[in-house]
Amino acid sequence: MSTDERLALIERNTAEILGRDELRTLLDSGMPLQHYIGFEISGRAHLGTGLVSMAKVRDLTEAGVQCRVWLADWHTWINDKLGGDREVIRRIATGYFAEAMRASLLCVGGDPSTLEFVLASDLYDELPDYWACVIDVSKNTTLARMQRSISILGRQEGESVDFAKLIYPAMQAADIFAQKVHIAHAGMDQRKAHVIARDVATHLRINPLRGPGDAVIKPTALHHPLLLGLRRPPVWPVPEESARDVYAAMKMSKSDPHSAVFVHDSPDEIRDKIRRAFCPPQAVEFNPVLDWIDKIVFRIAGGPLEVARSAENGGPAAFTAYEEVADAYASGALHPMDAKAALSERLITLLEPARAHFARPEIRATLDELERAEAA
Repeated sequence: MSTDERLALIERNTAEILGRDELRTLLDSGMPLQHYIGFEISGRAHLGTGLVSMAKVRDLTEAGVQCRVWLADWHTWINDKLGGDREVIRRIATGYFAEAMRASLLCVGGDPSTLEFVLASDLYDELPDYWACVIDVSKNTTLARMQRSISILGRQEGESVDFAKLIYPAMQAADIFAQKVHIAHAGMDQRKAHVIARDVATHLRINPLRGPGDAVIKPTALHHPLLLGLRRPPVWPVPEESARDVYAAMKMSKSDPHSAVFVHDSPDEIRDKIRRAFCPPQAVEFNPVLDWIDKIVFRIAGGPLEVARSAENGGPAAFTAYEEVADAYASGALHPMDAKAALSERLITLLEPARAHFARPEIRATLDELERAEAA
């Protein structure tokens, strides 16, 4: 595979790549490349965590990159998830969460056996200079910047937080260097941590990242787009000047089960959630149903979108590109309920491998443990 072909796979369906030219140089060098995507262990895996993330992992693997899922148990503890019980967090990380990522990779046509899982605690125990790297990152940034970066924890800038949460961004950057990661991957909501990593990269004395010829390099930061949640936006219609803030507020959340579809949801659960979704007639922007049709049905699954309608309502239709769906919806030719029904059936089919995976008793037991922990 040529560099251009590999790069095309890596950047397919991304929101942005920081360091794209540097990545091309790495690809040209022929050196083995290491990727990572890190997750807090904070609940059930929804379509953003599962399908969107693992579709990118599938592309990276096909491009010859070694992919790793970082099970961030320390970060989960710092961010007060799962009751802060470190043993429970570790079990769910290596049990439910790892299985949810394997199931998601199956749904997008990837091979789970190619994916490496690393528990943060394990690596920290093996690397005596990890915490020195955290300090090195911290010495090359400012307290103000750490305070601005707490949005990566799902916190608001200026929010009163315990001091441990200000260490989190430095740890997230240090994780990249400790693992010798060339491609740091996350959703757009984690961008600030990756920018810190790139900014400090050439100043580190502990665990600097090295490229061809042993030169110190910056990690490439690859960001996939976020999915909208199914809830109505906080303001409707959305004022143009508030668009960015409203989009961020509409992000799918695992803490709000009605805003998300989880990778192992049943067909009835999927249909019910999509049926209740915010989907204003003829409005394409800030419409989660259209957003999912674009990012999941076409960008990940490759289309088409098949609409089953009676002859009285226009008859069956098949859309082969998202632009066709958007035009039909904006004109009123595609009704919201028809769009919802078509999306539901496509998701049910797409998620069948995940449901089958979690139907296995030993795998189902990991989900049961998570549900007990969430209820505690």
